[in-house]
Amino acid sequence: MSDSLVLAPTKDPGVFLAPDGRRLSPPAGWACLPPGDAGLTRRVKAAGPSWAVIEKKGRKQFSKGLWAPAETIAAQRAALDAERSTESYAKKRVADVARRERAQADYVVEFEREVLGFLRFSPRWHALGARMAALVAAHATPVGSGTVARTERIPVAERAEAAVIAWMRHQTTAYDGMKIERVAGRRREVRRELAQISRAVLDLHRRDVAHAGCPLCKALA
Repeated sequence: MSDSLVLAPTKDPGVFLAPDGRRLSPPAGWACLPPGDAGLTRRVKAAGPSWAVIEKKGRKQFSKGLWAPAETIAAQRAALDAERSTESYAKKRVADVARRERAQADYVVEFEREVLGFLRFSPRWHALGARMAALVAAHATPVGSGTVARTERIPVAERAEAAVIAWMRHQTTAYDGMKIERVAGRRREVRRELAQISRAVLDLHRRDVAHAGCPLCKALA
């Protein structure tokens, strides 16, 4: 069973902060396994004591590596390298990649369909809605994009709605060029205000109301 602590980095690269406030330095004989090889990291964690160094920036977390006995890292790396050199592993990798690609392609189709369902444009604006759905899906669904479309915390229908509003914030409003006061909650307030405007624009296309100078039509022209 693994015995892994989760620590935070400090300005000193050899000192880390524990959840209880203690400042810890790696024991003698320990080394840092850099992030990037999830399989090796899991094996080292499972093989014995280790320290996972995680830096938090807002809601995001970034791995700064895994500290563990150097001999454990070397042994697990050698074992994994030997396993990865086999023909059966190569075949499994090919199958895994194909499976992930199929799953991603299916998700893009599903997400685009959910976006169209949220838009619900009138027949007059159907082509516009289809183009918008394709653009929103293409922007929001890539693996590793970090967008709301990649989260599993909320249903896909809610992800689609949030992705549409986010896309419109950048494509149909002046948000990217705004100078927003550095006051707690102000940026969130601005986003809420712009979201209301975006929803009003979407509603015009649902009700088939004639409108000149539509920012959405311009963005999709």
